[in-house]
Amino acid sequence: MRKAKILTVVGARPQFIKYAVVSSYLKKNFREILVHSGQHYDFNMSDSFFRTLNIPKADYYLNAGSGSHAVQTARIMTRLENILLNEKPGLVIIFGDTNTTLAAAITASKLNFPVAHIEAGLRSFNLCMPEEINRICSDHVSKLLFCPTHTAVNNLKREGISRGVYLTGDIMKDLLLKSQKIIDRKKLTRKFKFVNSAYYFLTIHRQSNTRNSGYLQNLLNIFKHSFHKIYFPVHPGTAEIIRKAGIKVPEKVNVMEPIDYFESIFLQKNSKTVITDSGGVQKEAFMLNVPCITLRDETEWVETVKAGVNILIGSNKEDFIKAQQKFLNEKLKFPKNYYGDGTASLKIIKVISRFLSQ
Repeated sequence: MRKAKILTVVGARPQFIKYAVVSSYLKKNFREILVHSGQHYDFNMSDSFFRTLNIPKADYYLNAGSGSHAVQTARIMTRLENILLNEKPGLVIIFGDTNTTLAAAITASKLNFPVAHIEAGLRSFNLCMPEEINRICSDHVSKLLFCPTHTAVNNLKREGISRGVYLTGDIMKDLLLKSQKIIDRKKLTRKFKFVNSAYYFLTIHRQSNTRNSGYLQNLLNIFKHSFHKIYFPVHPGTAEIIRKAGIKVPEKVNVMEPIDYFESIFLQKNSKTVITDSGGVQKEAFMLNVPCITLRDETEWVETVKAGVNILIGSNKEDFIKAQQKFLNEKLKFPKNYYGDGTASLKIIKVISRFLSQ
């Protein structure tokens, strides 16, 4: 019996990580076509993740590159259309909330290819966020919606989406649990000697924080008030903005080259606090039992805030200081089951198998 064909579309760091969890199951159970949009085209943001996470080479590379949201999304849509028409998959899998997600969701659904959205139902309730638009549109055209949390399921229900919705837990937890057994701690400790001292781990990449150089400078200035040194692997786009605008990075912030997934997990795990504007990194910190300070005014991962281990500060200096003090003085509790039991990928594959056998 010939295996059903699935076409999977990825294009950015969070998607490489999520795809790595399900890739082996997909190759084993289906005929899979992997499409890389090229949304993240820097080596450390793309190729190194494929190599480190043992992701197979993409069957198609769309070379979307950078550009405005409209330009980038349009490139992916126009280049993906012919691939879909030629391959005729039984299902198209998308991940998360990037422009790649939106482009694949719209293109596939308009051609009447069913879409499965992994990490469906997340909402920040801020329509000024491009990611929020991507999430909403992708969810409303998907046939299968795999939700990481009860909150995500309820978000979809409020929008009238109840068919094809599955609570699976978070596939990032699957990978994180596996990674803890794989990470070579001795090797990474030699590479990152500072892990033996107190430090914070920082990431900034979201356009709301980087598109205005003045805002980014003010955001970085709050780190003058950090209790510890900060280590900051810089996203290529953020690095370019800092360079072009002549932004001054405070002395307490140690700029690093981009790092791979395992290095990121290792540095988060050993930090006193994670500071980020990334949804995925917020979640990783939570799963690693490390407190998080989020450089946003809202988050789609509301469970982490309700648990008191993630504090939203936007770019407010006083709130940054208060958050540090809270995490220094209070004993924190990290609930264990918010994001499932580490078997989300298996649950997703079972649902897909049933869907394609109908």
